[in-house]
Amino acid sequence: MIKQFNKITMVVFATIVFISCNNNAPKESGAIGGEPFQKELADHKVIATSRPNKGDQVSNNLVCMVNDEYMGQQQLEVPFEGKMYYGCCEMCKERIPNDAKVRMAIDPYSLKKVDKATAYIILIGNQDEVAYFESKHNYDAFLRSAQ
Repeated sequence: MIKQFNKITMVVFATIVFISCNNNAPKESGAIGGEPFQKELADHKVIATSRPNKGDQVSNNLVCMVNDEYMGQQQLEVPFEGKMYYGCCEMCKERIPNDAKVRMAIDPYSLKKVDKATAYIILIGNQDEVAYFESKHNYDAFLRSAQ
């Protein structure tokens, strides 16, 4: 009976953490393709002014770097070793400094590790998934190689 209770408690806790980490304010939608999708503010933060299309670059501060997902709004800043990472919730703020795997990605073109804080980030999926490239040059080369 106690073991079953503990399992249920753990499932409920995991569900609450998952929901809180993925249940931020609604993402932007309904923008017409081709419209400018970013606006730089005086403090150099970027906000989405319309919905980006698949293949568009998105700003670091609009991406949860733990979930690798475009969020369409300013994410929580997580400074670490002189670089700025972004997460969508308190769990992300805890995880980024403590998990090197979360801070790194593989560039789809060069297949090299890339630091998410300095990556060229592209919206790639219908579910707001993103990919991290070392540079715009690598992204452009990736597109050419796919043709």
